[in-house]
Amino acid sequence: MNSYPSSVAGKVVVITGGGTGIGAAIARRYAAEGAHVAVLGRRAEPIEAVAAEIGGFAVVADASESASAQAAISAVVERFGAVDVLVANAGGYGMGTVLDTDDAAWALSLQANVTSAFVIARETLPELIKTRGQIVIVSSLAGLFAGPSVAGYTVGKHALIGLTRTLARDYGTQGVRVNAICPGWVQTPMADAEMDEFARHAGFEGHEAGYTLVTADVPLGRQGQPEEIAAVARFLGSAESSYVTGAVIVADGGAHIVDVPTLALDHAGM
Repeated sequence: MNSYPSSVAGKVVVITGGGTGIGAAIARRYAAEGAHVAVLGRRAEPIEAVAAEIGGFAVVADASESASAQAAISAVVERFGAVDVLVANAGGYGMGTVLDTDDAAWALSLQANVTSAFVIARETLPELIKTRGQIVIVSSLAGLFAGPSVAGYTVGKHALIGLTRTLARDYGTQGVRVNAICPGWVQTPMADAEMDEFARHAGFEGHEAGYTLVTADVPLGRQGQPEEIAAVARFLGSAESSYVTGAVIVADGGAHIVDVPTLALDHAGM
């Protein structure tokens, strides 16, 4: 029986949106296990801070813009000689219903969520084919279900599932594995701000009250932590997941298994 190394030590990992939240946690996890981590993002200050903390390589670039993404990958290859893992984590934007979403807001949501992953994957693929590497795409529970008033975000995160599957289908024969993660509510600075707003709207104070409300019907009864999503990303970028490709891994505390029509029975104590 074959045995595989459990470590990602020495692997070269590129993480988009690596300056905050889930992306920063993924960068820390890979670096803690000895990987060479390139932290990529549009804002210099947060990615440089994370890179300095973990001994990584900060690359200021726009993953959704071809020339910028190509230059970023070239810089990583020049620094480390290869790319073994791409974590396409950048995203955001897309709040509002369809009627609330004008052309500019729609374009921004698709650029942030879909184009950023598509372009950075395209520019990294030649290197990943050489190394028979992995792509990990961070989607969302919104990639499987629709939340209220998040039209652009929901469509974008759904599209990332399609991108994961088409990449896995087309490049699996060349040794490249591609998988997606769909996190539920995860406690990040961005989510804290959303929970603060939600709590105020519901007549409560503070983001912890917000998290309590939105996770009330989640089987594990709590929000996730960035480090928990980082553990999944590390698994998918390692040889331990060597026969996993085209998969969608849901990390949401069990939220997706809840049958909404039966919630009233729970609330009635039945």
